[in-house]
Amino acid sequence: MAVVYQALHRSVSSLVCRLHSTYVRKMRYLNQLKEDDSLCRQAQASGTFYLFHNLSPFLQNVGKKYLVPQLSAAEMRRILEKFPEAEQWLEKSVLIGCSDEHRPHFALDLGALDKSAIESELQGSFTDLRKALFVVDGEDSPLLASAQSLLRWHDSHQYCSKTGQPTQKNPAGSKRVCHASGVTYYPQMSPVVITLVSDGSRCLLARQPSFPAGMYTALSGFCDMGENVEETVRREVAEEVGLEVQSLRYSASQHWPFPSSCLMIACHALVGAQRAEISMDSLELEDARWFGLEEVVEGLKREPKSLKQADGSFLPWFPPKQAIAHQLIHEWVQQQSA
Repeated sequence: MAVVYQALHRSVSSLVCRLHSTYVRKMRYLNQLKEDDSLCRQAQASGTFYLFHNLSPFLQNVGKKYLVPQLSAAEMRRILEKFPEAEQWLEKSVLIGCSDEHRPHFALDLGALDKSAIESELQGSFTDLRKALFVVDGEDSPLLASAQSLLRWHDSHQYCSKTGQPTQKNPAGSKRVCHASGVTYYPQMSPVVITLVSDGSRCLLARQPSFPAGMYTALSGFCDMGENVEETVRREVAEEVGLEVQSLRYSASQHWPFPSSCLMIACHALVGAQRAEISMDSLELEDARWFGLEEVVEGLKREPKSLKQADGSFLPWFPPKQAIAHQLIHEWVQQQSA
C-alpha cells in the first residue's frame, strides 16, 4: 500500500511540476517580448490578433453564441492590404498574452479605418464592450477587458505630460517613452473598493441613476491618495449610506475597464444591526436599501434586463456572473444559508 501511495504521490508531484513549469515558461516568454523589441516584432509575424474599432471589440454571432475571433498575421495583412493608408498598422498592436504553446496574442484598434468594410469582410460586428463582456464566454471577457484598457491607455498617453512632445510606444505596448525628456510611462490601474455591507441578516445594495432599470449592486468607490483599503471601505460606506463599519474582510479582486482601467478590490463589511438606518447620499445614489436572503436569492435568478411591474416599478436584479459584485452577493447568500 505504501508503495502505491508513493507512486501516486510522485505522479501527482510530477504533473504539478509540469504545469508549474509551463506557467513559468509562459510568463518569462511574455516578459522577453516586452523587453526585447526585435523578438516582439518577430512574434507579430506568427501571433494572433483581436480586433477593436474605437475600443469596441470585434465579435462574430454563430448560432446563439458570440465568438471572439483570433486572426492570424497573414489574415491581418490580407485585410489591411485593402486599405493603402494602413500599411504600418500591425506596429500599432499591443501584446495582451500568449497561449501555453507560446503563440502570442495582440490587440489592434482599427478605429481610423472604414468600420462597415471590415465588418463585411470578416462577417461580424464591432460591439460595445459593456455588452460584449456579458455575451462572450467567461474566458474571453478578461482578455477583452484588459485589451481595451491597454489600447485606451495608449490613446490617452500619446504626449508627454512634462514636455508636451509625442511619446513612442515599444512594440509590445508595455510602455511609452518621451525621448525629449527621457521619461518612461507605464500603464497603470486605479484601485477601487467594492463592498457588500451586511448587518448580519441583511445585505445593503444600491443603484445610481445611470444604472439599467432595476439593477442594484454593492457600494464602490476609488481609493483616495494615501488611503489603504480598510480606510477606503469605511469612508465610502460612511459617505454613501451613513453607516459605520465594525469589521471587514477581503474577498477577491478583478480588473474592470470602466470608466477606465480599474483594480476592483472586493470586500465584505459588517455594520451594527442596532445602527443600520440608511442615510443615503442622494447626489451619488438613486436608491439604497436592505435586502433579505429570500429577496436576494430571487434577484440572482433574474436575467440582466428590465422587469417592469404593474405599478411601474422594476423588480430588482443584480450584476451577472462575470462581475465581481455578483461573487460578493453569491458569497453572502452562501454564508447566510450555511
